Amino acid sequence: MGAEDGPHPEDGEGPARQVFVDPFSIAATAVTVDEFARFVAATGYRTLAERIGTSFVFHAFCDPEARFPAPAQAPWWRQVPGACWHMPDGPGGQRRHKADHPVTHIAMEDAQAFCRWSGTRLPTEAEWEHAARGGLDGQPFPWGDTLEPEGEHRCNVWQGDFPDHDTAEDGFSGTAPAMSFPPNRWQLYNMTGNVWEWVAERFTTLHSPRPVRNPRGPLNGSHFVAKGGSYLCHVSYCARYRTSSRQGLLPNTSTGNLGFRVARAA
Repeated sequence: MGAEDGPHPEDGEGPARQVFVDPFSIAATAVTVDEFARFVAATGYRTLAERIGTSFVFHAFCDPEARFPAPAQAPWWRQVPGACWHMPDGPGGQRRHKADHPVTHIAMEDAQAFCRWSGTRLPTEAEWEHAARGGLDGQPFPWGDTLEPEGEHRCNVWQGDFPDHDTAEDGFSGTAPAMSFPPNRWQLYNMTGNVWEWVAERFTTLHSPRPVRNPRGPLNGSHFVAKGGSYLCHVSYCARYRTSSRQGLLPNTSTGNLGFRVARAA
């Protein structure tokens, strides 16, 4: 687990270390819009973005006639009223939700609510990373050591000049269907790229270098871990499309590239 050559030291990918995880099951894909819609239909649940009335949308997908606030630290995002899981770009945006795409604009509490309804849970970070590696030891990608082996796109990440021009050479601008691209050796799809995925742990950069069984992360902390990178990752600023990639997010984070995948005990 982890890596010594993480491109962002603040992410705490290292040190590379040995962990053991008990048997578990994990979903082949991130939770889709269709799956989340069935949860909402059964429970009447409203996501945090719906209750607050706003969420963050990538600037290229917003209503071109509108002006929305942009955070200074990430000016490619826009805070869009009405943006949520079933209206990912907000009213007047460039796209509408597609049932077979990963659901986005999901805060931590939304993912946890879905898990309670479905009898599942979020994977731990160790489980997620073990699954993403697909049995390969020490490789940065679920298929090996090269992002585009022999020029073949294996995941949905940014091509072009970020954040203004996406050539979409991999076939997608924004999210791709949850079962796009070949799965890894354990038949799991899009473990890197497409959307960031919440996992169960709080974020820390302090890891035991000794072997640990079923690591669970700290009991306290303001941020939680998300894994895998997204369609906005690009080598020029965010090369976080690796099996060991991670970032810490506040649990009320809601963006157009953040979703989740579920797990359960074997």
